[in-house]
Amino acid sequence: MNPSAHLLRDRDGGGAGERDAAADGHPAADRTGTRRTAPGSAARTDTALAASGAAAGGPQSTQPSQQSAQQPAPIKVLTINMHKGFTAFNRRFALPELREAIRSLSADIVFLQEVLGTHDRHAARHDNWPTAPQYEFLADQIWTDFAYGRNAVYPHGHHGNALLSKFPILRYENHDVSIAGPEKRGLLHCVMNHPATGKQLHAICVHLGLRESHRRRQLDLLCRQLDRAVPPDAPLLIAGDFNDWRLRAHDALARCAGLREVFVSTHGRAARTFPVRWPVLRLDRIYVRNVDVLQTQVLSMQPWKHLTDHAGLLAEVRP
Repeated sequence: MNPSAHLLRDRDGGGAGERDAAADGHPAADRTGTRRTAPGSAARTDTALAASGAAAGGPQSTQPSQQSAQQPAPIKVLTINMHKGFTAFNRRFALPELREAIRSLSADIVFLQEVLGTHDRHAARHDNWPTAPQYEFLADQIWTDFAYGRNAVYPHGHHGNALLSKFPILRYENHDVSIAGPEKRGLLHCVMNHPATGKQLHAICVHLGLRESHRRRQLDLLCRQLDRAVPPDAPLLIAGDFNDWRLRAHDALARCAGLREVFVSTHGRAARTFPVRWPVLRLDRIYVRNVDVLQTQVLSMQPWKHLTDHAGLLAEVRP
């Protein structure tokens, strides 16, 4: 059984309608998605298949320029739970500062959790509240494509997961993996074109529940999604807030999909990320398949410790 799913269509591209499918007895949640195409580039639709641009073949050479053409540049990946743009305990609205910190890293793909699409009360209370949704405010002029999956809806707004990308997003889906009660959780699955290799790059932004019983079922739903929608040889990135303080996801994802966590690969254990000022719990992760892990970094020092409640994770990988 698959989780409740919506196919998120490009508002600017003229796509119409959404596809709802309830599973496991849970009604599909209200969701939305947005993707922006870079000015002057060809429009892309949600049903587009692999884009052109595969690297040309030919004899190898020792010339540096040809060597670099054979080996694509690393992809810099960032994940961060942005706490809806507020510091720990909602003491201060810090989204503008968070935007500058995120931009300073020059990440190619940014996985965001707890992103506000809109919030009327906060907008009325804070003079510097952006007029655009938070994910669009962050992406502006830097990340040409983005997708948003709305997970939780309330009278004054909604929030969810988002992904910002410097690579073209070909299509994306948001999957409702809420189990029971007030917690609304989702998996935002994006398929991008990696121009340097011509491959389809799969990325899933994750925010799992607080209860271990919920996380077990959500990990099972994630595994089913991988089996259904991700080719075994495709480069795959899965990142976000797993709330997995007991470290159960490592074995579950290795067993079902051959995934490995980047900090486990480089340092032997997952990174401590929460709370950001004195990180104790290893909640946030970057899992990969069919990529090489080159470098990893925990973002828990200045300015990050004063911008949100989770430490961000940064990794460089190569397909």
